[in-house]
Amino acid sequence: MTVETRTLTAQVPVELAQQVDALSDLIERPKQWIIKKALIQYLAREAEKRRLIQEGLDDVTAGRTITMQQARAWAESLDTDDELPLPTPKGKA
Repeated sequence: MTVETRTLTAQVPVELAQQVDALSDLIERPKQWIIKKALIQYLAREAEKRRLIQEGLDDVTAGRTITMQQARAWAESLDTDDELPLPTPKGKA
């Protein structure tokens, strides 16, 4: 199965290009392979970030929140003998 490809061009700082060159030599892989792997990982991280942000916004819209006082009390209890359980937002079990 052949995957359709497309060439992208990007201007990068010389130092970054040199790092790609050095890594390519070190791991004996083409620069194209390194850049493709990096782009795949970056896009996956950004998609996950957007998903988590949307999940948080949906929680706020639905009223599934805790107060700053609850968050602060929990955070201040960490690493103490009286550590509090993680606060549970209203509407979440």
